[in-house]
Amino acid sequence: MNAIAQFGTIAMAAYRPDPDLFARQLRSIQAQTHRGFECLISADGSPAEIQTLVDRYVPGDERFRVIGFENRCGFYGNFERVVAGASENSKWIALSDQDDEWYPEKLETLLPHLANRSLVSGQARVVDYPSGRVVSGSTGRRDLDVFHFALTNQFTGGMCILRREVLDLALPFPRMSTPSEVHDHWIALCAAAQAGTIVIDSIVQDYVQHGGNAIGEMLSAGSRFRPADSWRNVRAIADRYEGSHGVFAIARTAFKVSVGWRQLMVDTLADRAPDYPEVDGLVALYGHKRRYRSTMRFIKAAGSSGLVARRSILEYRVGWVAGWLVRGRSRKHFG
Repeated sequence: MNAIAQFGTIAMAAYRPDPDLFARQLRSIQAQTHRGFECLISADGSPAEIQTLVDRYVPGDERFRVIGFENRCGFYGNFERVVAGASENSKWIALSDQDDEWYPEKLETLLPHLANRSLVSGQARVVDYPSGRVVSGSTGRRDLDVFHFALTNQFTGGMCILRREVLDLALPFPRMSTPSEVHDHWIALCAAAQAGTIVIDSIVQDYVQHGGNAIGEMLSAGSRFRPADSWRNVRAIADRYEGSHGVFAIARTAFKVSVGWRQLMVDTLADRAPDYPEVDGLVALYGHKRRYRSTMRFIKAAGSSGLVARRSILEYRVGWVAGWLVRGRSRKHFG
């Protein structure tokens, strides 16, 4: 696949963007040295406002196109909408946030890797806005095998490009009411089931951190674990996604955030790609057929190798216990 010579879609999800950051991102996309693309922007509410900004910041550039939806569906659903709306002529899809800044050679750097892989991710410099302070010189994503990145996501959508055919497997996105429900993790798993994934070390953009980030870069994984903070966080998530912070609501939240989301992904993948050689192993580790002893042995080894943070291991164990309480395993697609 000579993707560098082929037309593609840059798929951007937009919601109430900061005008200055939005302008900078649109212009950085416009300045790409690879010019064969459309930039499709899905407005999650108020499409006329997004269209006005696009007309203002990249006037006359017909490669930029807005599709609008008055009903809000959140960033996960909005990314589903925008990738589904890509041009039929597109051979590749580049995922884009509304507030980063791409380097001019980003597409030119990443696209050649699609000759051998279904998805490629680069790295980013992490930059604070509006100070401009460089928080980290690199996001440090790692090129892990599917069994490890199913546990600890190494793919941030805005740094990834994928072959168009990955969407044949990924759409429609599986659904679960949890903040762990993220498009990039699911898409990368689908890409692994085709021609595989790769993470390269090239810095291809600035990953801009500010108060409005939907997720943002987690730079505090090595910080001291604070049980009180974790408890407040899980109560807040339970209130938002379960409607209360009672015992069972908190248990459902703890299960979904860690164990449940991975269970949903790998079980859905098993349904859609049963011939993928690694799918039985994934289901045995993370799906409805998982067993505590073997899964925890694998996760503990990953932690000892430095591939997953100790905090993540603790969260997964808590989620497993919570799953016993809410019978998570018995619900193959725990909603």
